[in-house]
Amino acid sequence: MLPLSGNSSPAEHHPKKFKSSELFDKKNAFNSLLQQFHHQQSRLWLLLVILFLQILLLFTIRFLPLPLPPALSSSTNRLRRFPSVAVVSSAAADECKNGRIFVYDLPSAFNKDILENCDNLNPWSSSCRAMANGGFGQRADSLAGIIPENLLPSWYWTDQFVTEIIFHNRIVKHKCRVSEPELATAFYIPFYAGLAVGKFLWTNSTVEDRDQHCRMILKWLSDQEYYKKSNGWDHFITMGRITWDFRRSKDKDWGSECIYLPGMRNITRLLIERNPWDYFDVGVPYPTGFHPRGQDDVTAWQDFVRTRRRTHLFCFAGATRAAFGNDFRAVLLDQCRNSTAEKCRVVDCAGSRCTNGTSAILETFLSSDFCLQPRGDSFTRRSIFDCMIAGAIPVFFWRRTAYYQYEWFLPSEPGSYSVFIDRNAVKNGTASIEAVLERFSREEVREMRERVIESIPKLVYGTGGVRDAFDVAVDGVLRRFKEQNEWGYKWK
Repeated sequence: MLPLSGNSSPAEHHPKKFKSSELFDKKNAFNSLLQQFHHQQSRLWLLLVILFLQILLLFTIRFLPLPLPPALSSSTNRLRRFPSVAVVSSAAADECKNGRIFVYDLPSAFNKDILENCDNLNPWSSSCRAMANGGFGQRADSLAGIIPENLLPSWYWTDQFVTEIIFHNRIVKHKCRVSEPELATAFYIPFYAGLAVGKFLWTNSTVEDRDQHCRMILKWLSDQEYYKKSNGWDHFITMGRITWDFRRSKDKDWGSECIYLPGMRNITRLLIERNPWDYFDVGVPYPTGFHPRGQDDVTAWQDFVRTRRRTHLFCFAGATRAAFGNDFRAVLLDQCRNSTAEKCRVVDCAGSRCTNGTSAILETFLSSDFCLQPRGDSFTRRSIFDCMIAGAIPVFFWRRTAYYQYEWFLPSEPGSYSVFIDRNAVKNGTASIEAVLERFSREEVREMRERVIESIPKLVYGTGGVRDAFDVAVDGVLRRFKEQNEWGYKWK
């Protein structure tokens, strides 16, 4: 604070020295008077400051709103909505630096009612057991003795088509969720598109049956204020099947035409298999049976698969496709069965359902260095992720099986965690899978396995407490929307 008056001594203003005692006494008297004046002046300034603060406080109180009576306050709050979080801490703001999410409260016909009718979700049997435990399915108690006992509660028999349920259950608890749409930068649509269409894919259903739910949700969205504002650019949805199940071009073709409907064009879609040439398709991992409860589960599982003794060079789990001419799976089965010294282990899924995994499949992956991953009914298959979480190194024969699908989740360098073999060379006999895999040294295998093990958290859907596939997907969507706004380019 600046001094109230000069602090220099009077001698500085009177450089001439006086030797007279009279003048000396007058100087002392003057100094005494000056000190009293300084003291009085300080008190005056203090009183003025106090008076100013009182006046400021009076005016502040005058303009504060009076508290409303309880009944009136409740009525007013129904009319005017306030943000659920009035003050955002710096830590929370940093966690949500890419934006915040509003989750639509959809009519029950688009999610809840579909789950409640789980007996009718497919034409063969009830899906209710598969939908249990928040979409994780039934607990995999039969894995006792195969995996560590302390990790058994984290394993389930999970269906491959339940990402819609898993994402919905997680996103309503997301740290960046807001209850007021005006605070959001992203809007999540919890519509179970895959479950809704699944029951119509293998029956003689009409195109109206296959498209009805998607047309209904797009009609509902077209009436929503924030959807109309952005034309869907800041909206996203999980569609729990492969993209081709929603891309019917002609009435006689497979699936619904959901993705081709005008209102869906600009919505970001999270699918277990994407169309690599569609910007709005994002590939996310298939659900596996491992759902860690936190970082301790992840670390314990990584240690388990890292130190596991592996008795086979490679393995294959699957069945041939008799309906397909020149079936590549049959070629793989032949090479596996003809491997020397039983270096390949086979789980033949012919006549049985391996969709949700079995103890035999997990044991096979845990005991093998490499696992063969041909394309499934489409380019991808759930087995890729079952294989990798078991610490086995995937061997691909189509680049679209993984490399063009899961960029947010897999290491950026394909050769660091996987092996690619030209399928045509395998078909014509110029490439032996066993010979190719034996060329890798034990150190190279160890390094590739380590990259696989490091990726496990981003390939599984947990219950929270660890950054998993769900978090990677949501963070990626928020980052994408932020970049879109920065680019400033969006078509109408």
